[in-house]
Amino acid sequence: MLEIKNIWKSYEDRTLLHNISFTVAAGETICLLGSSGSGKSTLLRIISGLEDPDQGQVLWSGQDLESVPAHRRDFGLVFQDYALFPHLTVAGNVAFGLNMLSLPKKEMDQRIVGLLEKVNLAGFEERRVTDLSGGEQQRVALARALAPDPRLLMFDEPLGALDRNLREQLMAELRRILQLGGLPAIYVTHDQDEAFYLADRVLLLHEGTIVRDGTPADIWADPGSAWAARFLDAGNILSGVILSSGWVKTLLGFLPLECRHDHLAGDEITIMISKRGARLGTLGGINGKVTDVVFSQDGYKITLENSPEFYLPKAPQLGQSIYLEIPTNGIKCLS
Repeated sequence: MLEIKNIWKSYEDRTLLHNISFTVAAGETICLLGSSGSGKSTLLRIISGLEDPDQGQVLWSGQDLESVPAHRRDFGLVFQDYALFPHLTVAGNVAFGLNMLSLPKKEMDQRIVGLLEKVNLAGFEERRVTDLSGGEQQRVALARALAPDPRLLMFDEPLGALDRNLREQLMAELRRILQLGGLPAIYVTHDQDEAFYLADRVLLLHEGTIVRDGTPADIWADPGSAWAARFLDAGNILSGVILSSGWVKTLLGFLPLECRHDHLAGDEITIMISKRGARLGTLGGINGKVTDVVFSQDGYKITLENSPEFYLPKAPQLGQSIYLEIPTNGIKCLS
């Protein structure tokens, strides 16, 4: 399917993309996840043909697309700002994606009706797009991208302008459409909830480089670096010193550690302690006075004096001194 090979891109002597390579398999949804300025949208524009790379290739089934203009790549693109034509009706906007197919009017009308049903806008054909809500306009944009039956769908922060309820509703609809249609897709976002909900595979971008590539579950369990762990808020990040095989000294005390790296006693390392999985103990482990307790949907967020945050199923009292036991699999070595 799609193969990205060794893509480099610079602006004004600043390198935006560093040797980017990855593939998208048939029916696979890839999420490019990263903060603003990480290169996500630039990479998407290169894949779509709207920008040229300085070096590297975009290939489809082995064919180099360098000489293929954007409108002939047969890729559907959905933007955050919808990019709808305000002077056209809903049907007119969806039909725009069909114009190059030269379909008979009856067949075009039937396809428009079917597409609007697919995105839950049945009966909206004659509505003005300027009279629609943000969520409805984004559905029109999706129907227009789907209209010519593209071989790849691409999304550039499509839900960024919507409120939480609409965003969650559209995420569910996008997931359904992608799964039923079997289309490969690339989804750009800075929101990890969107990425983890929609993606088969997540590519974490940082300063133009892919720093982690894996399933949502794999990346959450092992971000692979201190930056990724902080970006995902996957755990508490601490410095430590290796004491001996299986133990590390930190500001929170002596903690057990299973590590895949080759460390010697005295080596300084960075570890991640899961915020979840901690449990109240009696002695040892992490201890401190409770300075804050905040209700969360899946427990209570506990802050200890001079300590990171943890989640517990039941709330201790403010000012109470407690001990927390951390399971061995809740501590990861990041360096």
